[in-house]
Amino acid sequence: MLVLTRKVGESIMIGDGIEVKVISIDGDQVKLGIEAPRHIKVHRHEIFKAIQEENKAALDVTEQLINQLKNF
Repeated sequence: MLVLTRKVGESIMIGDGIEVKVISIDGDQVKLGIEAPRHIKVHRHEIFKAIQEENKAALDVTEQLINQLKNF
């Protein structure tokens, strides 16, 4: 893991097209601004994990359901 120190208004670059900028710091909260190309999805970690779990659940198809779908 790369650990960096940045001040308000400073930023880091990820690759050629993603910029993460420190917008403000208030106590133990840091507000970040992220500029990324539209085709790159940006989510908070907990939202990302929820999406992964939903996608995994959607793939969990039982044999009975597959057989029901074959009858259509």
